[in-house]
Amino acid sequence: MKTLYIDCGMGAAGDMMTAALLELLSEKEQAEILEKLRNMGLEGVSISSSKVSKCGIMGTHMKVLIDGMEETSDDVHDHEHHNDHEHKHDHGHGHGHHHHMHMSDIEAVIGGFDIPERVRKNALSVYTIIAEAESHVHGTEVSEVHFHEVGMKDAIIDVTAVCLLMDHISPDRVIASSVHVGSGQVKCAHGIMPVPAPATAFILRNIPIYSSDIKGELCTPTGAALLKFFVDEFGSMPVMTAEYIGYGMGSKDFPRANCLRVILGETGYGGKDDDATDKVVSLSCNVDDMTGEELGFAIERLYELGAKDVYTIPTGMKKSRPGIILTVLCSPEDRAAMVRAIFKHTTTIGIREAEYNRYILSREEKTKDTIYGTLHFKHSEGYGVSRDKYEYEELAETAREKGLSIRELLEKIRE
Repeated sequence: MKTLYIDCGMGAAGDMMTAALLELLSEKEQAEILEKLRNMGLEGVSISSSKVSKCGIMGTHMKVLIDGMEETSDDVHDHEHHNDHEHKHDHGHGHGHHHHMHMSDIEAVIGGFDIPERVRKNALSVYTIIAEAESHVHGTEVSEVHFHEVGMKDAIIDVTAVCLLMDHISPDRVIASSVHVGSGQVKCAHGIMPVPAPATAFILRNIPIYSSDIKGELCTPTGAALLKFFVDEFGSMPVMTAEYIGYGMGSKDFPRANCLRVILGETGYGGKDDDATDKVVSLSCNVDDMTGEELGFAIERLYELGAKDVYTIPTGMKKSRPGIILTVLCSPEDRAAMVRAIFKHTTTIGIREAEYNRYILSREEKTKDTIYGTLHFKHSEGYGVSRDKYEYEELAETAREKGLSIRELLEKIRE
């Protein structure tokens, strides 16, 4: 499975993501993408990329000039916009522009670009995420949210560029690390705001974020919205065979390399298309004061909630009491629901958690016409093996009807 992993150890911004994704392509492909961006028809805009070094790491830096000048800000990452309703960044560029763009203006601008319709749709979806966040923060309708025109031009380029690149690369799965948001405060035209900025914080809801000793805004609203839209899962890097690595560089220098790193490769042992991995969460608890019926009922409820597996192991507990270890395996996104269910349906007062990388066979539901009718089976393959397993309930029902054991039934089907 083609997998893209995004390392957000120094946050995320649209221009850095563009630069990092560009590095995954050949020189010819990079030139073609840049040419498309330059021909989109944004007045007074020029786009270029250059190689720069941060802490000894070489990467790509994107430069967008508006009327011959580069946008600057007091933030860590350049090329960023904010809603001008309350907290337009104090760019200090002296262009004399006081125009604003609304969501309808952005739709019109992107609607005029010569890009595939799916890319246009994705770009507008990213902007909807930003507009909804600004609307929530400032208590206005989405249609009333307005953006600073000059800042919006390079933001439009960032968003459109990332959407073009993601469409070109077409990963099957996108995974990102927890997002480093920075710390401290950021100076804006209308005052001082905490980091992450309110709109960024709203967009990053339900996404793992963290702060550190680095002062400044590491994750911008545009970067947050792009992550929100494209990333399928947030967590540690999966087991993967890396084929291409890209570094997108920010403008400022820190003790750590100010870059966003992307890794493109195949997940699965050996990197074959039919070899797959995923992540699974293991939740375990000890109980010694439940009846068998109560425990069986709890297991049924956990399966109904989507547990991948539930099993029990006999164990010895305090004061030589016999007990049971209940273990639930589930998807990372289901862990909260499983934790609540375990506390609800068991007597435990504590749950242990571990997360594992898991090697899995690809699975497909199939049917087979047999002398006993059509039977359903699960076909699994990968890692050099292939196997089929018939659905138990159908086998059991057929075996009862024909007066056969399940083993006898399987032998006759194979004949």
